[in-house]
Amino acid sequence: MSERKSDPDREDSERAFFGRRKGHKLRQHQAELIDHLLPRLALAIDREAPADAREIFAPAADDLRLEIGFGGGEHLAGQAAMRLGHGFIGCEPFLNGVVGALNHIRDDKLANIRLHMGDALEVLERLPDASLSRVYLLHPDPWRKARHAKRRMVNDGPLDLIAAKLKPGCEFRLGTDDPTYCRWSMMVMNRRCDFEWQASKAADFLTRPADWPETRYERKARRQGHEVWYFRYLRV
Repeated sequence: MSERKSDPDREDSERAFFGRRKGHKLRQHQAELIDHLLPRLALAIDREAPADAREIFAPAADDLRLEIGFGGGEHLAGQAAMRLGHGFIGCEPFLNGVVGALNHIRDDKLANIRLHMGDALEVLERLPDASLSRVYLLHPDPWRKARHAKRRMVNDGPLDLIAAKLKPGCEFRLGTDDPTYCRWSMMVMNRRCDFEWQASKAADFLTRPADWPETRYERKARRQGHEVWYFRYLRV
């Protein structure tokens, strides 16, 4: 997706953008990762027909997972390292975040990750329905102002798409340290009938699951004294 320069306050924007793209100037070795490693891992988006999820990886991966906005790539790489037989797609428009993920992929020799440097919704739209075993959305931009609420990823439009692409009985994971986003997410998710919250007590969403690698955003939040919430929803 080409960079959109629309005003976030406009109500007639074609599609809200859910992250940021620019960061610090790249060092030489970082630029080399973008020039040489990223093309080998970049996910090809076919705009004419949906992608065949089994053909994204060689050998084919029946279990396909997607992370929306992977930040520095710690969680994405951690998940991929734990599940070498599974395929992972990471979507991140922020250039420096993509560099971070490429560093992890190179250092850990991970062959089961593909990257899309752009809007995750583009990828979701092209995948077949019921093709994903898990979707991750960790510490998304909270867009705290009420007039920007439509730009949050946890909204019915993106969630309809996530629900369509998840296999029944599979999981959508959401993590946030922002109280506004926490309350908003609970409100939006609790009114839906296609997701079931996997929590019966406070510890279920206040304690990070063992298979949920910590991110730099989470560590930063903890240092600042913020609470972190971990939501797990099954697609029903």
